[in-house]
Amino acid sequence: MQMRLELVPLRSTDVDRSKAFYLEQVGFTLDHDVEPGNGMRVVQLTPPGSACSVVVGVGIGDPDAAPVVGLHLVVDDLEAVRDALRGRGVDVSDIQDLGGGVRYAYFSDPDGNSWALQHIAR
Repeated sequence: MQMRLELVPLRSTDVDRSKAFYLEQVGFTLDHDVEPGNGMRVVQLTPPGSACSVVVGVGIGDPDAAPVVGLHLVVDDLEAVRDALRGRGVDVSDIQDLGGGVRYAYFSDPDGNSWALQHIAR
């Protein structure tokens, strides 16, 4: 039996704003932006190098749901990624060293969905 996590729905109160944030500021790739009918809109985006995507849209999930908290983006160079995101206007926290070669920096999207940039020294 196999199970692959490949899509995570995120709460979005403004799909165009979310799409712009993830594309222009965070650097995700747009997989598709479709309107299949009945007022529904599906925008799927993927982080560079990831097998798992996120989806925002109209008619996806509960619009009053709480934000998704603690999504992790695993990175090879935390400083470079943090600097690139800050250069594109993303409010990224200072780097926190948890010891043992584990370091994090954090940011949130406009709807409060939160992300951790994780680097583990190997």
